[in-house]
Amino acid sequence: MSPPSFENASNKREKARAAGLDPNYWYAVEFDKNIAKNQIKRVTFWGTHVALYRDERGSLRAVEDRCAHRHLPLSIGEVRGERIVCQYHGWEFDSDGRLAHVPHDLFGLKVPQCRLKTYAVQVRYGLVWIFFGDREAATKVPLPLIPDLEGPEPWACVPVEFTIKAHHSMIIDNVSDFTHEYLHRKFKPFSEAKLTHLESTDDAVFVEYDTKVGGGKVTGMFVDRRAVDTNHMKLGYQYPYQWSNTDDAIKHWLFNVPIDERTTKSFYLFHFKSFRVPFLPLRFPKRLMVPLIKAANELHVKPLLSEDAVACEAEQEGWERHWDQPVAEISPAVHAFQNLTIRKWEQHLAREAAKKLSKQPLNLRRREEQPSE
Repeated sequence: MSPPSFENASNKREKARAAGLDPNYWYAVEFDKNIAKNQIKRVTFWGTHVALYRDERGSLRAVEDRCAHRHLPLSIGEVRGERIVCQYHGWEFDSDGRLAHVPHDLFGLKVPQCRLKTYAVQVRYGLVWIFFGDREAATKVPLPLIPDLEGPEPWACVPVEFTIKAHHSMIIDNVSDFTHEYLHRKFKPFSEAKLTHLESTDDAVFVEYDTKVGGGKVTGMFVDRRAVDTNHMKLGYQYPYQWSNTDDAIKHWLFNVPIDERTTKSFYLFHFKSFRVPFLPLRFPKRLMVPLIKAANELHVKPLLSEDAVACEAEQEGWERHWDQPVAEISPAVHAFQNLTIRKWEQHLAREAAKKLSKQPLNLRRREEQPSE
């Protein structure tokens, strides 16, 4: 037997591992630099495929990834001007998703009145963000704002991307729960962690740890411990995003996009106020910070995160095989993360059910609203 669906789950763990993420938020899906003019890429959110493309003017657009004719993926087509063109019959769809041109014989008929769903797109911090939910809500929901990456002197940051074959809740549990420090005994990003604060709100979970941050033999030399308190860290799961903060000097954000029930694409944005020159009472100039972070990503961050990825993928496999075994989770932080994930997904499902009901004819709506005997 496979793990139950969200509707059939009988306990918290089952619900957390089956929950999706509310599409009515902005989700990072790709690096802006990776999409050239006239290029199309397929991106996926919880099983929904979207064709993301950049037109000849350089504008990014997103449309559901299917031609209205025979439902071939538009992502295998091409871009012509501001339109996306299906590879099969050359049907062209404009930036509003309307069928704008059919190049072959129409057999005496008019161009069919077809329109595909389009999605709001924005670019921030070098990432492309898509709003997968209700299009009219996109203007009301702000993109994540990272003040340290804004303004005339932003902190240095080079995002790192991973696609992990695990449910998104496992990744949140992993990155926010420091009881897994044994996994990182080689790199020692944190050690001797003790949970000192746990707070839950309607939209977030905040935790704090007393822990030794940045204990690696090489990377630790770049941290100015005289100016930065590396013995304490704050973390937040501000649904659906996650962040950490060490003394307002070392920070990171994690943006997950759930591809499906067992695959998640993650963007990690580590940013630093400054680096110390090893063995000297000096700090690296800002112009050298980005090259240093690029090197650190390859030598330290990616290998470190790969350990997390391997663990999460193994957890996913173990969950699918042993989901009906007793749960032995003892971390109160993990329980809080899962509660938030479940609550937000239940709220989304309730809104969708109400929306569906409101579209029904009045007589059917009254029948649905009648309590069962």
